[in-house]
Amino acid sequence: MQRNVDLSTWRRFPVERFVGKDCYAATSPAANGKYYSDSRIIDVPTTIKETHLHFFLHDTISGANPSSVLVAKPNNTVVKEGNIGPFGAVYVFDDPLTEGPDPNSKVIGNARGLYASVSHGSDPTLLFNGDLEFTSGKFNGSSISVVCRDPLVLVKEVAVVGGRGKFRMAKGFVLIDAIFFNSTSGDAILEWHVTIFHP
Repeated sequence: MQRNVDLSTWRRFPVERFVGKDCYAATSPAANGKYYSDSRIIDVPTTIKETHLHFFLHDTISGANPSSVLVAKPNNTVVKEGNIGPFGAVYVFDDPLTEGPDPNSKVIGNARGLYASVSHGSDPTLLFNGDLEFTSGKFNGSSISVVCRDPLVLVKEVAVVGGRGKFRMAKGFVLIDAIFFNSTSGDAILEWHVTIFHP
């Protein structure tokens, strides 16, 4: 299919020695020495939606089929039961999300991402970077993105910084309650109360 292209906005590079005719390349702001475009005013919705979600995340480090796995650790450091999160330890996770606290309750999605131990002091803290996708119900195929400091306390708040699908451009927060935590193995069941603001 032939397309009409305005070549007046393109830069011309003579390459006769290679192909025997001129070659055209699009001019971009970056090619002109600018990494940005001019800002412009756009119409946005006058109202936004507020959505509340409630579910449970199961993070399992122990056993033969863990949902969270150590992928990096500091040199000369042993990571084991009782010392699962020394400074610099990094885990990747693929945790199930369920309707209830029982691991056998209905799975409604999964949380995938990584977390790292980022505290050198006496306040154990993770950096949590995760995408939580829902696989059933009204929000099937949509997800929320959580990137935040994650202190290892029983009740905490983390930030929702974006999302996909019905939660595109979402912002919000999560109140997390650790209803089960094994300090030796690191296994945890976390209750998530999510408040999202989105178009």
